[in-house]
Formats: sequence, C-alpha cells, structure tokens
Amino acid sequence: MRPSRNILLLLCLVLFLPVACSSTGAPRTSGLTEQGTASWYGPGFHGKLTASGEKFNQSAMTAAHKKYPFGTLVRVTNLRNGRSVEVRINDRGPFVKGRIIDLSQGAAKKIDMIQAGTVPVRLDVLRWGPA
Repeated sequence: MRPSRNILLLLCLVLFLPVACSSTGAPRTSGLTEQGTASWYGPGFHGKLTASGEKFNQSAMTAAHKKYPFGTLVRVTNLRNGRSVEVRINDRGPFVKGRIIDLSQGAAKKIDMIQAGTVPVRLDVLRWGPA
C-alpha cells in the first residue's frame, strides 16, 4: 500500500518548511553560545554615534560585537564570578585581536569587570536583531 500524493506532500512540507523559512542574514553558524574575552568602553565615547547610528550612552546596557545584527539581545556571563548582564548590540567591535565583545561601562559594572579591564565571558544570544 503506497501513501497518497497528498500525504507525501504534507510530509515534505513538515520536514523542509523550517529550513526554508530560516533567515541566513544573522550569523548563526557558531550557534547561540560563544566564549572568549570581553572588554569595556565608556567615557571617551559617551555621546558619540555608534555604528548603528544611535548615540552611545556609557551607562546603558549595550555592547559592540563584530558580527551580531544590531538589536540582538545577548546575556554576557563573567566566567570568573558567574555574574551576568543582558545587553543589546548597537555598535561594532571590539577591534583588538582575541576579544569577542566590548561592553558599555554600565554593563561592565554589572558583572564586576571594571578593575580587571578584560575577563573571560560566555555570550548567550537571547534574541536575534533584524538582519
């Protein structure tokens, strides 16, 4: 007994629709988690335009990432002390080899990394911004 043509069509839709509907604009190749070194920036950039076109506020919970789309919401966890902060990507960077994210001064304070300057972190993408 062979399945009807409609059942085969439905099966194909169920299996392939999620792949066909996924966006390729956001950098999803590395998954939703990334580990590396974070740094922070603030006073010298306060009030200047970010790469997204908005004014940088050193006290806001924002960050710079090389690839993530602007508006992406990321949880950043300091691997030395376990503290986390949620930031929105609104700038590009960091431009120092080996670093994966630059946090605003306000976000850096939340995870207690001001004194150290750089810390090992885990990034967990909570919501992708528009591509």
